[in-house]
Amino acid sequence: MEIIIRELKPEETDKLEDLLYEAIYQPDENNPISRSVLEIPEVNVYIKDFGKMKDDYCLVADLGGKIIGGVWVRVLSGEIKGYGNIDDQTPEFAISLYKEYRNKGIGSRLMTAMINYLRERGYSRASLNVKKANYAVKLYRKKGFEIIGEDDEDYMMLLNLE
Repeated sequence: MEIIIRELKPEETDKLEDLLYEAIYQPDENNPISRSVLEIPEVNVYIKDFGKMKDDYCLVADLGGKIIGGVWVRVLSGEIKGYGNIDDQTPEFAISLYKEYRNKGIGSRLMTAMINYLRERGYSRASLNVKKANYAVKLYRKKGFEIIGEDDEDYMMLLNLE
């Protein structure tokens, strides 16, 4: 079966909760972070009322009608910001795949598709925040993201789309 990269349908926005949970870096698979983490405002902001803001875009990896992963962006300009927020014009990335579909090149395809999607819509840059220990850092660097800031645990990364 072929994996199709397509836009998230409005009736599928409830899938973002599971995708957001999968996007959270889990350093210890035997002791997973509680799903209650999704209730933290700085986490929930990535999916709350998704699709209602003009800069909400989501692409999913669809395998035989089943969503197996997704990449979405938002410009978070309200009171509560995401962890990778740079300003109120720069879309911030979130990406995830269900465990059994990781390390198969699907995340790379999703990232490329969203980068092209944003370029086509005239965005000049995009940002994200990632744990330093997350293997996805390599993917982001390959896609052109550069580290523009860091703390003990995280990198702030920026992609020039021009």
